[in-house]
Amino acid sequence: MSINGKAYIAGAFEHPTRKAVGKTLAQLHAEVAAGALADAGLSMRDVDGLFCAGDAPGFGAFSMAEFMGLHPRHVDTTETGGSAYVLAVGHAAQAIAMGKCSVALITLAGTPRTGGGPAGEFSFFEDPVVPDVSYEQPYRHTIANLYAMCAKRHMHEFGTTSEQLAWVKVAASHHAQHNPHAMLRQLVTVDDVLASPMVADPLHRLDCCVVSDGGGALVVVSPEIARELRRPLVKVRGAGEALKHGNGGRHDLISSAGVLSGKTAFAEAGITPADIKYASIYDSFTITVLMTLEDLGFCEKGQGGRFVTDGKLISGIGKLPVNTDGGGLCSNHPGNRGGITKVIEAVRQLRGEAHPAVQVPNCNLALAHGTGGSLATRHGSATLILERE
Repeated sequence: MSINGKAYIAGAFEHPTRKAVGKTLAQLHAEVAAGALADAGLSMRDVDGLFCAGDAPGFGAFSMAEFMGLHPRHVDTTETGGSAYVLAVGHAAQAIAMGKCSVALITLAGTPRTGGGPAGEFSFFEDPVVPDVSYEQPYRHTIANLYAMCAKRHMHEFGTTSEQLAWVKVAASHHAQHNPHAMLRQLVTVDDVLASPMVADPLHRLDCCVVSDGGGALVVVSPEIARELRRPLVKVRGAGEALKHGNGGRHDLISSAGVLSGKTAFAEAGITPADIKYASIYDSFTITVLMTLEDLGFCEKGQGGRFVTDGKLISGIGKLPVNTDGGGLCSNHPGNRGGITKVIEAVRQLRGEAHPAVQVPNCNLALAHGTGGSLATRHGSATLILERE
């Protein structure tokens, strides 16, 4: 079933906190939910679909529905890490198209900065139930060195340089300077990135995302309800999702599941990458953005380094503005599921509500993409195409 035009994003809200001292996960979920519903002009009483993932505390959807006083007739708790909340928008649109619900609330919250475990360490490394642990645990890999493997291989295959990767961070900092809530608002240069300490060769500290608390929420509604609300019409035009794993050792490090999720989303939307005016790309590391741009078809495989250099991702300068809120590299990254912020900024751009310094003129088509897991091992990709109607 095609979801093109079957659902609209009516509400979007990002929590302003980056350090949630004294707040619980449940509180953050409730606060972002209230913010997104207020943005849409709706209330908790209107919600009949609830979407959340592994960050929801307690018994997940059970606990959050009770905490917020919701009585949903449709629930989805799909967990795919950083792609979960981009994927959730597509799932919400499907549910609405099938008549399962008409007002879907999607909430994310995370407190890795004040209450999470060690940054960069997968929590399931010690879990004997996970089938891959016995093979991978002896190597004690972390998130950073897994992504460094991808960067190193990309460099080997295509001649990509650390300077080219640094341009992704430079673009993020140009945008973050206009975001009052961004953790890192200072402009950085390519030299600044290269001078920052090495974390996992070839990734420097400034090649890595920030670690923050926070969250966000979205409200997806039926076309009938969308047209009753006094909000800009942001249509869900296409969505795609895909998984990639180790494949028994036959795994390449230079492409992601975005190759498939992007292809599905563009086909459903009936457009091509050349039509996109703005892109929100999950940016756990600079290499994540570079590879994703290739895999989604914005440039050929191996040409990502050239595509991102010289400010080509900076709004007002480059051809494809990316992550105009500063992204995970500069603004916030609330846990490993920060993909919802990608959708929120895409909605801002389509509504014309981004900061004036980074607002893309005549922005009518935007893409949001999330990556969950690790590009070097098993991961999920989700691609979403939105249109200002």
